[in-house]
Amino acid sequence: MEEIADRYRRRAAEFERRIAAVPPDAWSNQSPCARWTARDVVDHIVGMHGYMLGPGGRAFGTQVNDDPLRAFQEARAAVQEVLDNPELAGQEVDTPIGRMTAEQHVDQVVSDDLVLHGWDLARATGQDETMNPDDVERLWRSTTSIPVDLMKRYRTPGAFGPGVEVFGPEVPVPADAPLQDRLLGLIGRDPSVRR
Repeated sequence: MEEIADRYRRRAAEFERRIAAVPPDAWSNQSPCARWTARDVVDHIVGMHGYMLGPGGRAFGTQVNDDPLRAFQEARAAVQEVLDNPELAGQEVDTPIGRMTAEQHVDQVVSDDLVLHGWDLARATGQDETMNPDDVERLWRSTTSIPVDLMKRYRTPGAFGPGVEVFGPEVPVPADAPLQDRLLGLIGRDPSVRR
């Protein structure tokens, strides 16, 4: 079984690879997230990394507007440092869905975000959109097991704070579509629509 720190390390490496592959003129491309460009996707991910590091979040030295790759690398290193330290990783934290360890919070939020928003970044910038099949299966299982009332909250803009939208409205996808497409539809992405 893949440990949380190793899963995060692998996913972060893939997201970093995608950032590094963005053509310089593609940062303003529209992403599948209605209000976000490719740069905004990275800014969200970096911001969520800061949020994982304590109440009120944490700022990093490099801003995404100045250098998206370096900003992500700094955020990634800070989160990995927590995950690699058993004492820090095991600390309990309050989250919008209850108390859990810091490593569980990273695993369920920002680590999963790396996979889903990695697809957004790839779609926005013309890269290979294929997600790791193990991640797709894992995310499918966890997402389809979310209780109905919590899923409704996830789909309600602002339910977790001003401007926060976890999932969009479900997009119908054929039942025989690849699991990646069904997962994307479930979280509110239309895998058939190219921007």
